[in-house]
Amino acid sequence: MKGVQYFFDDKGNPKSVLIDLKIKKSAELWEDFLDIMIARKRRNEPTISAEELEKQLNRRDAHRKDVYQ
Repeated sequence: MKGVQYFFDDKGNPKSVLIDLKIKKSAELWEDFLDIMIARKRRNEPTISAEELEKQLNRRDAHRKDVYQ
């Protein structure tokens, strides 16, 4: 894939990857990779309902409006 270079150790095992973020396709690949990393990190966090999330976001937005007015 253009904009992506793979590096291997002496035994041929994958070691690292270099992603050129200036190339659009590579930047999209990086975004996908980052999303996966965040999801894995948060995998064991407690979940909340969509309604609770909406309430939290509304409270946060209301607080921000108070602070910046």
